[in-house]
Amino acid sequence: MKAAIINAYGGSEQLVVVEQAIPRIQQDEVLVENVATSINPIDYKARQGLMQGMFQWQFPVTLGWDIAGRIVAVGQDVTNFKVGDAVFARPDIDPTGRNGSYAEYTVVKADKLAFKPENITFNQAAAVPLAALTALQMLEKLQVKAGHKVLIQAGAGGVGIYAIQLAKLMGAYVATTASQANHDFVASLGADQVIDYHAYQIQDVLSDYDAVFDMVGDIDNGIHILKDGGHLVTISAQLTAQQQQTPNKTITTGWLDTNGKDLTTLADYITKNQLQIVVDSIYPLTTEGMRAAHQRSETHHARGKIVVEIKKGTV
Repeated sequence: MKAAIINAYGGSEQLVVVEQAIPRIQQDEVLVENVATSINPIDYKARQGLMQGMFQWQFPVTLGWDIAGRIVAVGQDVTNFKVGDAVFARPDIDPTGRNGSYAEYTVVKADKLAFKPENITFNQAAAVPLAALTALQMLEKLQVKAGHKVLIQAGAGGVGIYAIQLAKLMGAYVATTASQANHDFVASLGADQVIDYHAYQIQDVLSDYDAVFDMVGDIDNGIHILKDGGHLVTISAQLTAQQQQTPNKTITTGWLDTNGKDLTTLADYITKNQLQIVVDSIYPLTTEGMRAAHQRSETHHARGKIVVEIKKGTV
């Protein structure tokens, strides 16, 4: 099979598409023939070597954590999925670094899978799992409820686009930060208030917020706008002891707990046309395509998700 690998940590030039053996499944796993995957910021951070403290991978490493495709083999303990099913998933992170989604086939534990909604393409489905699961779980961690005021930083990004929509589905008032060029876009997703981060600091505009979802490392200012009893979660920064011990406010980091149950919840929203999927751009599974996709992600200016089409022409 074709797979995009790195043989050393470094820049996007480390990515190269090669031929590899198709991986084998265990009893509780399925083998998915991938139609598409997507790019997330964790991908280029891992490529640069910034995740070495968490993962002791062995080269060559196949990156990628979003899949959309069809099942071609099932383990003997798998009862709720069958060969031919169209699925999507955020697989577990392989401790060896070999079983990434930048490949024509990926092994996935059955409990991480969900059926692909019929009203979206595989390319669209690949844009959902990691980003939308992160958005859903972080909003739940923030205990967002109807009537709450929530700040979602970086609303036009891969996670932000889902966080805005999900927070509105939860009944919250949503403020978000975005460049002037993206104001109309994030407003179309449901944002009630949009702050141009080039022109304003959030603490000069907002106050008395119930929750802050930080994706840019603006922790102190996020804490400043929280009301007593408010919650802040960050997925982009390490918290200091002082920040964690802020009186009368809950300040935490968040990490995705991938599972098929939450992904099925998202699939239901999509099936009901309650959750819009935004694709920024589509690249092929080639050496040049993968390098360009990573370079696009590193600009931090993608509007929505960057998708890699692995099997062209499949809807």
